[in-house]
Amino acid sequence: MAQFDEEFDFVVVGSGGGSMCAALVMRQVGKSVLILEKTDLVGGTTAKSGGVMWIPNNPFMEQEGIEDSPEKALEYLEATAGQSQDAPGTSRERRAAYVTQARRMVDFLIAQGIKLTRAPYWPDYYDERPGGSAAGRTVLAEPFNLNELGRWKRKLRPNFIPVVAAPEEMGAVMSARTRRRFGIAIAKLLLRIGKERLTGRNIVGNGAALQGRMLQAALKAKVDIRTKSPVKDLVVENGAVKGVVVDKHGREYRIGARLGVLVNAGGFAQNQAMRDKYAPGTSVKYTAAAPGDTGEMIETMIRLGAAFGQMSERVGLQASLVPGNENLDGNGIDLKKISGQGSVSAPHAIIVDQTGVRYMNEAGSYMAFCRNQLIRNHTVPAVPSWWIFDQWHFDRYPLFGIAGMGARPKRWFSSGLVKKADTIEGLAALINVDPATLRATIDRFNLGAREGRDPDFHRGERAYDNWLGDPTQEGSKTLGPIDTAPFYAVPMYPGDVGTYGGVVTDVNARVLREDGTPIPGLYATGTSTASVMGTAYPGAGSSVGPSFVWGYVAAKHAADADNLLVAA
Repeated sequence: MAQFDEEFDFVVVGSGGGSMCAALVMRQVGKSVLILEKTDLVGGTTAKSGGVMWIPNNPFMEQEGIEDSPEKALEYLEATAGQSQDAPGTSRERRAAYVTQARRMVDFLIAQGIKLTRAPYWPDYYDERPGGSAAGRTVLAEPFNLNELGRWKRKLRPNFIPVVAAPEEMGAVMSARTRRRFGIAIAKLLLRIGKERLTGRNIVGNGAALQGRMLQAALKAKVDIRTKSPVKDLVVENGAVKGVVVDKHGREYRIGARLGVLVNAGGFAQNQAMRDKYAPGTSVKYTAAAPGDTGEMIETMIRLGAAFGQMSERVGLQASLVPGNENLDGNGIDLKKISGQGSVSAPHAIIVDQTGVRYMNEAGSYMAFCRNQLIRNHTVPAVPSWWIFDQWHFDRYPLFGIAGMGARPKRWFSSGLVKKADTIEGLAALINVDPATLRATIDRFNLGAREGRDPDFHRGERAYDNWLGDPTQEGSKTLGPIDTAPFYAVPMYPGDVGTYGGVVTDVNARVLREDGTPIPGLYATGTSTASVMGTAYPGAGSSVGPSFVWGYVAAKHAADADNLLVAA
């Protein structure tokens, strides 16, 4: 029989989305829980992220009279995730379980006092498909006063937005399409921040708000959370997982888990060797994942006999590395410094490959954008691709987030990151593209854009495209001709916010062997698993949402708590 230095009912490896949700389930039914985080900060990539969850048929939609149902949501998942090929993480059974359990998970969190709400308008990424929702199914946390965490506030991983802003405030900033409107939005934000600081409050939004609230609830529920506690191995006895081995000050420390171990340790976005093996052509240089996202727990479970899949998939994010940020410290590359998502989908801009040919709908989801780029690169050089725009676009929209609406740093130009020319032909020469090809590409795009249409890739024909565009523009919200000199080009790479493949789990979040049988005592969630969404990303929060849902499901199953939980 295994000998342990310490024992708990349930042990969770990693502190990202879903970990504290699982812990709250266990504490609700009187079980002891330990969360082990290998870095010095809790919250994982979820804390850095937008912190939203894709939750179909959620209670906030119901309250606002927005049509949705389990049947409609499942129809949409069949039209997106269900179309995946070679994706063992998804099946109709698991997709149906997700739809059912997602609502229950949110009801449970609300009952625990977690303040959640609905994004006012955030369309599904394929809202034109059967079951799609133009209103959106995205749930997020209400803004949170970080000071409520006391000494723990310094242990929460910072969010990607450098200012403490609520979602609606950042929405106002990012949607400001003139310098005057941008200045007003920033002034209001800074005024609010100043007032909050004077009153001793420190309001955060996005993933910091979600994980801040979850951390607060977990601490209140007396969940044991330990940082700097890397798990080195799983303890197995008679084929069942009985605990973990932790590196404690350089020695092995064995912790027992009477009801099971939940692995929520992230994917392998920060592990170049695993990337080269499973997702060749991608790089750690362009990831926004937390630094602990190094994949060793996935490898540990695989060695134990776990089935795995979807390892080539990532939650892509179009990226361009701003000079001066190439070698950041242990916190990794910050999302705001590399993302170009909002800008490439705005009017008067396109993406072309290295031959000067346009090859995608630039207003598609970030995951689709990067997949298209990598697929294109198999036959035509497309990494990096070129983001082409004109002076009209430059004067109105941000480059690399909100920084672009102010004075553009001179190093962006002096370093050659942003290239500028008075003519299309001159720009082509700067990026080593055939001038005639780039001219023909832009002329073809402009012909349709002036009429508000895109016959090649149908940009602007769905709600999501237009939501990413410019709401103040008459006619098409995302199209506009590239015809106002001078012209600009910026390299775009297939970045990511994390990987999307891992071990295969069942409807109870149990890790499965290759023969389909579960490994007793072993559960997994988050990007340590092959996503229930397959190779698709149905809407905002399609990574964070499943992490929470399967963490909730795993804890319920391990505690046999289906009939014991208090749900709203």
